[in-house]
Amino acid sequence: MTNDKTTIWDDKKAQQLAKAFTFITDVRTMQNFLRDVMTEKEIVEISARFEAAKMLLAGNKYTDIVAKTKLSSRTVARISDWLQNGCSGYQAALKTINTHHDHLLPARAE
Repeated sequence: MTNDKTTIWDDKKAQQLAKAFTFITDVRTMQNFLRDVMTEKEIVEISARFEAAKMLLAGNKYTDIVAKTKLSSRTVARISDWLQNGCSGYQAALKTINTHHDHLLPARAE
């Protein structure tokens, strides 16, 4: 892989992390994994970025996105740039969620 956007994935540790994300198949296990490897602040930040990408693709205005997500306008602009010039990861993830939305199982009480 020589593309600057993907050279991070030449690292075996990064590949292992990506595989872990891929192989976890249920929401609760993924939530537990994310909570173990990330701080609450990181989870909130990444969740907000994902929501911003969704809103950008839906045609929402920057001001509305900033107000809803609490991200800076600079971060929203960066996400917009990634949507246009990145690796299409946001689009693929959002498409996957939309495709599987009807197939999600109801949450179970614990």
